[in-house]
Amino acid sequence: MVALTLPDGKVRNYPGPVTGADLARDIGPGLAKAALAIRVNGKVWDLSRPIAEDATVAIVTKKDDDATVYDIIRHDTAHILAEAVKELYPETQVTIGPNVEDGFYYDFARKEPFTPEDLVRIEERMREIVKRNEPLVREVWERNKAVAFFEAQGEKYKAEIIAGLPAGEDISVYRQGKFVDLCRGPHGPATGHVGQGFKLMKIAGAYWRGDSKNEMLQRVYGTAWRDEKELAAYLTRLEEAEKRDHRRLGREMDLFHFQEEAAGMPFWHPKGWTLYRILEDFIRARLKHSGYVEVHTPQLIDRSLWEQSGHWEKFGQNMYTTESEERVFALKPMNCPAHIQIYKQGIKSYRDLPLRMAEFGCCHRYEPSGALHGLMRVRAFTQDDAHIFCTEEQITPETKAFCELLLDVYKDFGFTDVHVKFSDRPKVRAGTDDVWDRAEGALKAAAEAASLKLMLNPGEGAFYGPKLEFVLRDAIGRDWQCGTLQVDFVLPERLGAQYTAEDGTRQRPVMLHRAILGSLERFTGVLIEHYAGRMPLWLAPVQAAVVTITSEGAAYAAEVAERLKAAGLRAVLDTGAEKITYKVREHSLAKVPAILAIGKREAAERTVSLRRLGSERQEVLALEEALARLGAEAQVGGQRLAAAAEQDFSGTRGAQIRAPKQTRERIDSETTNDDAHS
Repeated sequence: MVALTLPDGKVRNYPGPVTGADLARDIGPGLAKAALAIRVNGKVWDLSRPIAEDATVAIVTKKDDDATVYDIIRHDTAHILAEAVKELYPETQVTIGPNVEDGFYYDFARKEPFTPEDLVRIEERMREIVKRNEPLVREVWERNKAVAFFEAQGEKYKAEIIAGLPAGEDISVYRQGKFVDLCRGPHGPATGHVGQGFKLMKIAGAYWRGDSKNEMLQRVYGTAWRDEKELAAYLTRLEEAEKRDHRRLGREMDLFHFQEEAAGMPFWHPKGWTLYRILEDFIRARLKHSGYVEVHTPQLIDRSLWEQSGHWEKFGQNMYTTESEERVFALKPMNCPAHIQIYKQGIKSYRDLPLRMAEFGCCHRYEPSGALHGLMRVRAFTQDDAHIFCTEEQITPETKAFCELLLDVYKDFGFTDVHVKFSDRPKVRAGTDDVWDRAEGALKAAAEAASLKLMLNPGEGAFYGPKLEFVLRDAIGRDWQCGTLQVDFVLPERLGAQYTAEDGTRQRPVMLHRAILGSLERFTGVLIEHYAGRMPLWLAPVQAAVVTITSEGAAYAAEVAERLKAAGLRAVLDTGAEKITYKVREHSLAKVPAILAIGKREAAERTVSLRRLGSERQEVLALEEALARLGAEAQVGGQRLAAAAEQDFSGTRGAQIRAPKQTRERIDSETTNDDAHS
């Protein structure tokens, strides 16, 4: 007897093994038609796979707003892509085809390069395969049989993959029509379930197994969604994202640039550095108000400290090193061990805790050149880093205080849609299970006390402790993981941090690693794309441009510019001979929020013609009123800034109001988010 417990708590009993397809048919013909897969005790199985023991189950359908649905659709579509390529170009060898963010890819070995015209032809054949509704059938083969089959088919890469699998592991293949592919699954029941919501996007080169010593393959990228409406929304979002690309806007706004001589390290121009310092000064002021002390630690630290902390073993391959006097030094990739060295100077008492230690620490990490992406993934970055040394009893109040600070800061920057992920112990970690139990329990309790709704992110904790990851939703529905909070019992033990408890005993402090922005570079890129370069007045590097209409207004224009500067506004004066239409266009392209036009009449009446970025309308204001209005607006405005971001995107929100849930749950990992808080 097999008892299957459904999501509503009802139990269905069967005399023997039963498949997900059988269960769906028993429940109803509509569910049987819609079913994609079945979740058995939390794991996703093919509908055709027999369930031989009692289990908790749930049928997965396309209507589910769940990452599993997209995983299945994209996995199926990757196999359909491979089948189409083999039908059209039989000499091609197929290698691997996994899911990626918002889509999938498949790597092919072929002498002739694919062309854009080939992609059109392949996509047409894929749609034919979908219409054939070929069943996807799972088979388990003996290892030698599998190797022999793929070698006979001329698929040396598949045979190599099988040879590298652990001994005794089942070799599962999936058959659809005449095409057979090596795959662990799961898959949907047939190709027809994919529908028409897919598109091939681009071709790129990729080395076999990611090793530059191996053969170069051709990688075909695609995207796949539940239906054509979702596909259209995604393509609209891509178009909007292209318009907002911070690299392009950075050039247009004269903020920063990159060059090969310092790959992954930005050259900040005056306007960009102004924006950078605004962020830094703003966070510095908030931290000071919240009881943090600021420190500064060395860039180069002897290898021995990194070995003692465990970072050398974990991150050594990503560190930049140099040798001097027969010693190896590393440019710090994170600040944590250095902060413990400051903590250890002098005897600490329980009365000194919590100690909140902050640093705008410049860190360096080697990132492969192919992974670099503007400000989003760099090799040199500055963190708004801080470590809170506290007792176990102080974890909850410190967590609550930090979360309140973080959410308030995000609100000031215009981000009101924030969700939080709980990342628990990774497979490779430091510390005993008992230590991890304590750390995870403490962080969960603190998060509950802070009224946070958590999404589980299994196995993604730092190597020394669990963490909370704070994820921002931007104006076009994309998610950006920025802030972190991590509970660490391990590093204080490894590096000998202590304090004298109330009873006179020597105890280890708990170390809370935390950041709000993550890295100033990446957060700057996020802000640029969130606002499409049109920063709210308080953040804009240049807040106002005073431009002359005629030469008669030049003297008054200079006075207006000086009055703006005296009021604390970042203003520029443009008295060039160009026409006013040219000046307005140039300052608008530079995303200056306010343009104050001065002509003969304005000079005579001591007024200004104020034009806002993106508006064709202008209003004539008395100079004193304009100064007062702009000065008030230049203050941080929280909710007003969020509304500004929403309004900025109102023209395209109808096409894509929110990213699908599964997209929101898959956080873009442009920057490794371990104990570096980046």
